[in-house]
Amino acid sequence: MKRILVIHGPNLNLLGKREPDIYGKVTLQQINNELKKIAKKRKVRLTIKQSNYEGEIVDFIGKIKNKYDALLINPAAYTHTSVAIRDAIAATNVLTVEVHLSNIYSREEFRQKSLISPVAKGTIMGFGPKSYSLGLEALIDLL
Repeated sequence: MKRILVIHGPNLNLLGKREPDIYGKVTLQQINNELKKIAKKRKVRLTIKQSNYEGEIVDFIGKIKNKYDALLINPAAYTHTSVAIRDAIAATNVLTVEVHLSNIYSREEFRQKSLISPVAKGTIMGFGPKSYSLGLEALIDLL
């Protein structure tokens, strides 16, 4: 059975309450429940983590080798700032899909650059919670 690590970055634990005009009203638990349904149907094993701490996210990624076949990540604000997360993904060379609820290119200028995209197989953004489902389906298809 293929194994996929899902990492939710900072402030995603506040989904449903935080800026619903941008991020919607769906909670992180609802997103996770949908991902679990897809995983069960597609016969893959998911491990889901969320952290507001860059170093912890780097540690999650650093331990991915020989445990997981792929990574689905929403680095959230770290998308635009974290060389450490980018380098961790590059170092593991694990199949990675980056997802975002909003379209970063329609946001503030400082959010329009992803340090993660160059080390990801692909990026799905702008479809709200559906970005996660599309990202997971893409990863499974690639595996």
